[in-house]
Amino acid sequence: MTDFKALIEADTGQAARNIQILDVGSFEDWLKGQPETIRAIVKAYRFVANPDSYLLLPPVGGKSDDKLVADDFSVVAGVTDRNKLDAWSLAKLGGSLPEGNYRLQDASAKGTLFGWLISQHEFDRYKELPDRQGPSVLLVNDAIGQRDEAVRQAEATAMVRDMVNTPAADMGPDKLEDIVDKLAAQHGAELKVTRGDTLEEHFPMIHGVGKAAMRAHAPRLLELKWGRADHPKIAIVGKGVTFDSGGLSMKSPAGMMLMKKDMGGAAHAIALARMVMEAKLPVRLHLLVPAVENSIDGHALRPGDILHSRKGLTVEITNTDAEGRLVLGDALTLAGEEEPEMIIDFATLTGAARVALGPDLPAMFCDDRAMAEGLVQAGDGESDPLWQMPLWSGYDAMLNSEIADCVNSASGGFAGCITAALFLKKFAPESVPWAHFDTFAWRPAAKPGRPKGGEALGLRASWRYLQGRFGQ
Repeated sequence: MTDFKALIEADTGQAARNIQILDVGSFEDWLKGQPETIRAIVKAYRFVANPDSYLLLPPVGGKSDDKLVADDFSVVAGVTDRNKLDAWSLAKLGGSLPEGNYRLQDASAKGTLFGWLISQHEFDRYKELPDRQGPSVLLVNDAIGQRDEAVRQAEATAMVRDMVNTPAADMGPDKLEDIVDKLAAQHGAELKVTRGDTLEEHFPMIHGVGKAAMRAHAPRLLELKWGRADHPKIAIVGKGVTFDSGGLSMKSPAGMMLMKKDMGGAAHAIALARMVMEAKLPVRLHLLVPAVENSIDGHALRPGDILHSRKGLTVEITNTDAEGRLVLGDALTLAGEEEPEMIIDFATLTGAARVALGPDLPAMFCDDRAMAEGLVQAGDGESDPLWQMPLWSGYDAMLNSEIADCVNSASGGFAGCITAALFLKKFAPESVPWAHFDTFAWRPAAKPGRPKGGEALGLRASWRYLQGRFGQ
């Protein structure tokens, strides 16, 4: 894991290269005030302060005797709006500048440190990457404690990315258990793992989905509890389908290519739980991860089968590729039995959400207006946007079954992410505010600080919301 703490240091006046932040609107005024040598360099490189652009400038001595000193330079960087810096404003710089110490000359670092940090993280488990010269270190005045918060967010985001990028052979249900077990040991939490006959008896939908992989990758429910019993209870649930073949409703080869990421919901939930514990948020945390592989053998779930659930509802299986909502259903039921103040779940649940909102916006469903508004505002504040979708009861009938209480997947293809969320709502407790994130957990094309591959979407928004609601 990248040592993010080493990438930010307290500014005590040590030697550092200055970074000047500009935007297109301020560029001309800045340029007019520069000596002729600098103006010539800027013109030669056609730098105009476009977003995510930067230029290294040599030092300039007297007007008549300019002197260049090797490795002694400053940086001028373009952003969208220098008066409205966000989490990604420094991402291009953090991931590109040469090794050394840097100081922002005339712009506050508040809110920008996360991008500087995460842009220097790379997934290198299976491939030797080209050597970097070394870390780019930002010097900051940490009077408001922004350094620790930025490191916490970067570590959690890197955790999600690395878990999602890891192939299923090295990220099965057992590995998810190992990760949660390690977190529990680090933070003095309790871990309970339910497997085998007990799983089948008490969590029949989790067992039903995972039973085809029983011999190689046995299904299990991971439960972590942490915090004082007299603190407000919160539950965080994550879909942990470590590989999704689609079951007997098999995916195409192209559809299976990214299915190592189907545990992206679990990665988000685990990372959010990690942040809660590391920050010692005054809550009683209940983390639930149903960990399964949706595989195929003679025991595989079949279309037309009827599954019982922990809640007592029966579910007719109309599509074995709609398995994530099944395992979440049992986990949400258990979460509600603890009577928490709120529940948040994360899942790579539907392609329909991606069709509706694309890869950057996770669909958020919430049955509590105040919680929904708080999450949206938190996402805007953290440059981690999300979009609220409707839990519209008018589509409930799409989940009707003639022989069971409901089907697991509506026919016809309409409102796919909404009907999936409505299915989950049947298992979420009515009296507890609940938010469901249908997140992609993947970035198909790179942006500064955001490489192609596993991605955390909605994680920092959720964390900021929890901080605002329960933080001291």
